[in-house]
Amino acid sequence: MTPMLARFSRRASAVPSPGAASGTPDEPAFDVRQTALAKARPWLLLTPILLFLAVLGAAALVVLRMSFGTQGDEWRGFTLQNYANLLDGYFMKSLWLTLRLAFQSMICAVLLAIPVALAMARTESRLARRLLLAGVLLPLLVNLLLQGYGWLIILGPAGLLNHALLASGLVQRPVMWLYREHGVLLGLIQTAFPLAVLPLSSAMRAVSRSYEEAAATLGATRWQTLRHVLLPLAMPGLVAGALLVFAYNASAFAVPLLLGGRRVPMLAVLVHDQVAPLLNWPAASASGVVLMVATLTVMALSQRLVHRTQRLGEESHA
Repeated sequence: MTPMLARFSRRASAVPSPGAASGTPDEPAFDVRQTALAKARPWLLLTPILLFLAVLGAAALVVLRMSFGTQGDEWRGFTLQNYANLLDGYFMKSLWLTLRLAFQSMICAVLLAIPVALAMARTESRLARRLLLAGVLLPLLVNLLLQGYGWLIILGPAGLLNHALLASGLVQRPVMWLYREHGVLLGLIQTAFPLAVLPLSSAMRAVSRSYEEAAATLGATRWQTLRHVLLPLAMPGLVAGALLVFAYNASAFAVPLLLGGRRVPMLAVLVHDQVAPLLNWPAASASGVVLMVATLTVMALSQRLVHRTQRLGEESHA
């Protein structure tokens, strides 16, 4: 029996053990799989937003194709007449009005957002920060139609604002705010105000307080510190908020329709009029494409101008 046990032990020793099977030769393959999984993980997290952007891109291509169609034959027809019709004076006036109101609301919203963002970024109380954040986010939580009807109550001839002005003696008769550009401007500023505050407050919170302390040590006032230290360092957030407000208000529809009606014909209202009563989808698509291109062009030029100004400022300081 001894020779048989010896042969069996030699065979058992020749069989690789589980530990040896998973030893050094398979370790590189395991590392490769782990590295590939680590590289693919960010893309897996980005999958929902990429799908959403793909849907938006497909919708934009559909609108672009429809803008070259003809009424009643949007998919097979091809014509440039829809864009030629946009050279009409009424459309050009509407486009200019849209860009002008969007720019004015952007400037006003950013100026109003600076002190609020500064308070949110520099307050020490957690409760005060939460209350400020809740107040800023409130317009985003309320439907635009409800906000528009609220402005109708405030700005009407017998509204709260006119009652206050008449009671204070500043005016002798009610001021017509509705169906005027300044009434629409107030609504645009209020609805887009959070879009200016949130990026700016995040950028200001990222700026170290040591810069402000150093400026105060050198004798700078609070205004000088804000203008020459804090705002330049928070410029990316300021530019992001301004561009968000501009793009949001350039395509606004509910507020201009309720507060301005047909007397303040912003381009989104004009697109609605081409679709709802006339069912002229190609003309509406062409108007939408022109609005999108004009908005993107203004945003690109503004961002390039800001970057160039920052570069010139850095070169002058150097």
